[in-house]
Amino acid sequence: MTSTTASDATAAPATTASGTPSEASPGGPAAEPDLAQVELLIGGMTCASCAARVEKKLNRMDGVTATVNYATEKARITYPPDTGVADLIATVVKTGYTAEEPAPPPEPAAGADSPDGPGEGADGDPEPTALRGRLVVCALLAAPVVLLAMVPALQFDNWQWLSLTLAAPVVVWGGLPFHRAAWTNLRHGAATMDTLVSLGTLAAFGWSLWALFLGDAGMPGMRHGFDLTVSRTDGASTIYLEAAAGVTAFLLLGRWLEARSKRRAGAALRALMELGAKDVAVLRDGREVRVPVARLAVGDRFVVRPGEKIATDGTVVEGASAVDASMLTGESVPVDVTVGDAVTGATVNAAGRLLVEATRVGADTQLARMARLVEDAQSGKAEVQRLADRISGIFVPVVLLIACATFGGWLGATGDTVAAFTAAVAVLIIACPCALGLATPTALMVGTGRGAQLGILIKGPEVLESTRRVDTVVLDKTGTVTTGRMTLHEVYAAEGTDEERVLRLAGAVEHASEHPVARAIAAGAEERFGTPPAVEDFRNVPGRGVRGRVEGLQVAVGRLYDTLPPEVARARDEAERRGRTAVVVGWDGTARGVVTVADAVRETSAEAVAELRRLGLTPVLLTGDNRRVAESVARTVGIDEVISEVLPEEKVAVVRRLRSEGRTVAMVGDGVNDAAALATADLGLAMGTGTDAAIEAGDLTLVRGDLRAAADAIRLSRRTLSTIKGNLVWAFGYNVAALPLAAAGLLNPMIAGAAMAFSSVFVVTNSLRLRAFR
Repeated sequence: MTSTTASDATAAPATTASGTPSEASPGGPAAEPDLAQVELLIGGMTCASCAARVEKKLNRMDGVTATVNYATEKARITYPPDTGVADLIATVVKTGYTAEEPAPPPEPAAGADSPDGPGEGADGDPEPTALRGRLVVCALLAAPVVLLAMVPALQFDNWQWLSLTLAAPVVVWGGLPFHRAAWTNLRHGAATMDTLVSLGTLAAFGWSLWALFLGDAGMPGMRHGFDLTVSRTDGASTIYLEAAAGVTAFLLLGRWLEARSKRRAGAALRALMELGAKDVAVLRDGREVRVPVARLAVGDRFVVRPGEKIATDGTVVEGASAVDASMLTGESVPVDVTVGDAVTGATVNAAGRLLVEATRVGADTQLARMARLVEDAQSGKAEVQRLADRISGIFVPVVLLIACATFGGWLGATGDTVAAFTAAVAVLIIACPCALGLATPTALMVGTGRGAQLGILIKGPEVLESTRRVDTVVLDKTGTVTTGRMTLHEVYAAEGTDEERVLRLAGAVEHASEHPVARAIAAGAEERFGTPPAVEDFRNVPGRGVRGRVEGLQVAVGRLYDTLPPEVARARDEAERRGRTAVVVGWDGTARGVVTVADAVRETSAEAVAELRRLGLTPVLLTGDNRRVAESVARTVGIDEVISEVLPEEKVAVVRRLRSEGRTVAMVGDGVNDAAALATADLGLAMGTGTDAAIEAGDLTLVRGDLRAAADAIRLSRRTLSTIKGNLVWAFGYNVAALPLAAAGLLNPMIAGAAMAFSSVFVVTNSLRLRAFR
C-alpha cells in the first residue's frame, strides 16, 4: 500500500496540468460578469443544416456566442448588455426561422398525473398529430401509385392518369412543409435539406407532367417498367410519379418517426418535472388546509400521510417514517427518517405520519435543480457534434453541385436525358444530413434522461469525453467511502483532570462547528450532560481544529498543539493504531485529553472500488485524517494508494500533482472543502448527499450518495459517448457511401428517399437503446 502524507503531497511542484479550475469543469464556461444569457425556442428548423445556419448568423453578431441544438429546438445564447433579446430574435427571423423566449416552466408539481409515454401530442403540441394526419393521407394516396408503377401486371389503360390524380395532392399538399421551407430559405439566399427534397420531388413531378401532356406517356395503353437502378428509356414516355409521391410519403414517415422518437428521448426530463405532488396539507392556525404546492413558502409546515408524496424539500419536525426516494435516486430501499432529518420533495412517505417544515420551494428544490441540470446537459454539444455541425453547414451546397455534376456527367457520357435526370434526382433526395444533426442530441437526451432516473446527473456533453480518458479516481474518505456519520467511542483524560470535564469542554466548543467529527463529539457530550455550556470567541482553524472560551477557559480541540504530554501522545497513538480518529482536547495552552470517534465504512464501498477497478481506473484515497486511520479504511475497501493528512487547500495541489504525472483524474467528494478539487480534476463527481458547493463544482452529481453510483455514472457516460460515436460513424458512412451510389445511377429516387428517411430513424432508434441501461 502506498501512503502519502500532506507534506509529501505538497512537496511536489504544484504544476497546473492543462487547465485552471474553471477550465476543468466541463459543465461549460461560465459567462463573464458583463454578459447575459438567454434561451430561445427556435421554430421552423427541419434539419441540422438549419440549426447550423441559425447558429452561424447569431455568432456573427458582436459579442454573441450561440449554440443551436436541432434535437431540442433551442438556442442558448450569451450576449453583451448593449444587445437586447429582441435583437437576437430579429436576427433569427431574418434568417428565415421563428424565435421566442420559452414560457416560465411549470412547477415540478404541476404536471400530469403520470408521465407521458411515447405518444405524440402529449404535451399539447399539435405538430406531431398534424404531421401524422398528413402522413396517413399521403401514404394512402401514394401506395397505389407506387404499386401501379412497380407491378406492370396492374397497369390498365390510362392507369397513368389515375396515378397523376393520386400523386398530385401528395406532392403538392403532402410536400408543402418541404416546399414552404425551401422557398423561405431561397428568399434568404440559403439552401437546406428541404431545398434538396423540394427540388427532387418537384423535378420528378414536373418531368412527369411534361411527359404526360407534351410527350407520349399520356397515350392509352402505355406501360411502364420499374427498375431499382437507372435504365435507359425514352424520356417522352417516362414518368416519375411513383418517385415523387413515394419519396414525399417516405420523408413524411421519417420526419414523423423522428419527431416521435425525439419525444421519447426527452420523456425522462418530462417525467422528472412531473414527479412532484400537486397539493399539500399545510398547517394554518393549527388546522390543515389543502393548498396547491406552488403556494408553499419557506418555513411553512405541512403534513405528509402514509402513501403521499412529500411536497417540497424540508426537515422533519414531528413523526418518524420510511421514505421511498427511488424516483430520484434509483435506490429501491426506503430510508428511515425522524425528527431533524432532511427530506426531499417528490419522494414518497411509505409508513408513518410526518410533519415537515419547508426549507426549499419552487425552483430551489432538489427536483427542480435536477431537471435544470438535465436540461442544460441536453442543450449542449460535444466536440464530436461540432464537427458534424460544420459538415452539415456546407453539405447542402456541395450536394447541389454534385447533383448538377451528376446530371452533366451522365448527359455527356450517355446522351440519355432520362438517365441523367434520374441519377441527379436520386443524389438530391438521398443526401439529407439529418442523421448527422441527430447523432449527438438524441443520444444525449436519452443518456442524460436515463441517468436522471438512476440518480446520476450529467452536467454537459463535454463530460462524456472526460469519462473516456479518466484512468485515476481520487476518493474523498469522509462521506464518500465512509458514511460520514461519526460516533463517539472513548474519552481519555490526563492526570489532574477527568473524562467528564474533557468531554464537556470539547463538546461545548465542537457544538458550534459543522464538521462531522465535531458533530459526533458534540452529540456524545450532549447525550451525557445535556445542553452544553455557552461558547465565546469561537474560531475555526481550517483543517486543524476549533478554539473558544468556555467557563472562563480558552479551550482548543483538534490538531492545534505542537507538543503533547507523553501520556496524551500515547493515548492518541493507540486510538489511531485501532483505526479511530483521535481528537486532542486542551485548555489554557496545554493538551489534557483525547476524544476518539470512528466513521463507519459504507457497506457498498468495497464493491464500488472493485467496480471502478474493472473499469480500468486506479483508486486513490484522499483524506485529511491521519495516516493510520486512512490506511485502515483503505485496507477495508481494497485501495492501495493513500494520501492522508491533507488540508482542504492541499487537495487541489494533490489533484494537480497527479495530473502533472500524466494521469487523467476523476475526483469524488461531497464537502465544501472538496469543491475546488472537484473543479480542478478532469472529471468531478459530487455526491448528491453533500454540500451545494460540491454539487455545483462537480461535472457529475450522484444523487443517491452511494459510491457504486460513481461506477454507474462512468459506465453510463462511456456508453452514451459510444452511442454518439456509433451514430456519427453511421451518419457519415451512410452519406459517404450513398452519394456515389446515387451519382453512379445505382439507386432509384424512391429507394433513395426511403434510405434517407430511415437513416435518421436508425440513429434515433440506436440512441433509444440507452433507455435499457442498468
